[in-house]
This record gives sequence, C-alpha cells and structure tokens, in this order.
Amino acid sequence: MQSEKFALRHIGPKEEEISKMLTALEVDSVEELLSQTLPEGIRLKQPLALGEGISEYRFLNELRALSDENQFFETYIGMGYHPTITPAVIQRNIVENPGWYTAYTPYQAEIAQGRLEALFNFQTTVCDLTGMELANASLLDEATAVAEAMTLAYAVRSRDQKKGEANKLFVSEDILPQSLAVLQTRALPLGIELVIGKAEKTDFDASFFAAFFQSPGKDGNIIDLPAMVVKAKTFDLKTIVAADLLSLTLLEAPGNYGVDVVVGTTQRFGIPLGYGGPHAAYFATKTDYKRNIPGRIIGQSKDQDDAPALRMALQTREQHIKRDRATSNICTAQV
Repeated sequence: MQSEKFALRHIGPKEEEISKMLTALEVDSVEELLSQTLPEGIRLKQPLALGEGISEYRFLNELRALSDENQFFETYIGMGYHPTITPAVIQRNIVENPGWYTAYTPYQAEIAQGRLEALFNFQTTVCDLTGMELANASLLDEATAVAEAMTLAYAVRSRDQKKGEANKLFVSEDILPQSLAVLQTRALPLGIELVIGKAEKTDFDASFFAAFFQSPGKDGNIIDLPAMVVKAKTFDLKTIVAADLLSLTLLEAPGNYGVDVVVGTTQRFGIPLGYGGPHAAYFATKTDYKRNIPGRIIGQSKDQDDAPALRMALQTREQHIKRDRATSNICTAQV
C-alpha cells in the first residue's frame, strides 16, 4: 500500500487531474496549452529520434570505443589555466575515498563530517598561502570570485565614500580576460565604473572605492604589489588581489601587507582542465568582512561528548536564508 502511494506521488497527474487543470486554464487540451506557451520557432515538429535502448554493459563498451577516438594535444592557453598532474596517492586516498565525497550536502553536518573536513582543509590551506584571516569554501571559478570581491568592496565602502557616491573600481590592465568580462557584466547593474589601466599611472581620488590587481599578470609579469597596495590605501581604497595560489609558495602572502581580499583559482593544484571549468575558486578576506563573504565557511567546534566536530559556521546562499539578505548563490563542491 505504501509503495502504491509513493508511485502516485511521483508518476505524474491522472487523466481526471489533467482535465481539472485544463479547465482551470481554460484550454481544451495539453497540446493547446503548449501552443499558447511555447513559441512555434523552438518546438520540434517531430518526436526525438531516439534509438532502441541497450544494456548498460553494451553502452559502456560503446562509450569506451568512442573515447578511444579522442585525440590529446598539449594546451598552451595559459590565462590562469594550467595542465596538472594529480599524484596517485592523493587520487586514491582523497579523490576516490568515499569518506570525503559521498555526502550530498555539507549542510547536514551530522552525516557529512568527511566532506566538511575536506572543506575545512581547503580553507586552512588558502589562509596559510594568502596570509588572510578567513577563507570560504568555495566559489565557481576565478572570474566569479573576482566579481564577488568587487561586490564585497562596494558593499563595505566607508560612510564618506557612500555619501560621496564613490563608484569607480580601478582594474589593473593585466587582469585575465575572462575575469574582466565577468567584472564588466556584474558592474553594470550596480552602477560601478571600471577604470582599466596601470596603477602607477592612475591618479586615484575620492571617486574610487577599490583597486584590483592581478599577480602574476596575464603575461606572467610580477608587479611591485606592496607599493601598489600602499598607493591605494593612501586614498582609503579597498584592495583586491587575484593571486596564483601556487605562486604564493614563493612570493610573499598578500595578507602580510594589508590586502583586503585575495581571490583566485585552485585549478593548478591538481584539478584537470575540464575544457575550461568550473574549477574551485578561493575567496579569502579579513574577519571584519565575514558577514559579506559569499558562499559558506566551515568551522570546528565540539559535540555533546566534547569531541572535535565540524559544522557550517556561516552560509550566505539564498536557499538557506532570506533572499534579500543573501550575498551569493554560487558555490561548488569542486574543492
């Protein structure tokens, strides 16, 4: 009996239910409803040309034969994308370890401790390399993270900047092109003006609220980032740095000289190129801005038995809190 009720709830409406809905909509048939709601130009004139079904075993063999026809070439795209090698020990013990990846969602902490531990480790690594106080877990890709950093900097403008309607964001001309494209799209509805150029040749003033720098730049150049940050801070600008995370194993962490937000991608730490993404981005900032950080933050606490326990410390996604208070609805499990 229970199984019959389950089927009734999931197999769709009965004829009498369809009839009631059509009457309420004042149409005679489902076909008439479709013709009124779907533009003629996008409707197929014939059924999908689907072949006969085959077994899973045969399907896998056909997929394998098809994949054998792929040709593999070296990629020189650059621009923030890098060929990677995932060490076998990492692949076997982390990527392929069910304890890390089987939980559907980290929002159910009691059954997702492995997933939460992976995210916690991700945040810790990002904080260590960037020198920042706080990191989320995580964002879709670097371009998205750059746009979210702009939104954060705009939201936390000083009282004087808001009063003076400061709306200019300086953008270093060596920004990655895909990041610039997303910035331009996201800046438009907010009324933010992007000023693209070289920091050393740009005259900041009270109309600016933040400055963005790429390190290393799209051509691989490493600028004198501390000097640029000092110049921006002189005008009370928030500073955003998109940093190659692997480069920070050699270069000084941006957090050490007062940068407000550090973003980037973790793709080159072993995530395959995947035809351009998505690749887990990182977003690190100061604790002062924790209420404006997009995505989610995993924290460590203790359970009722006083044992270490991981839990969702902060989440700003629209599906979990009031939509008008959400700062982002983008995050990814790619970490």
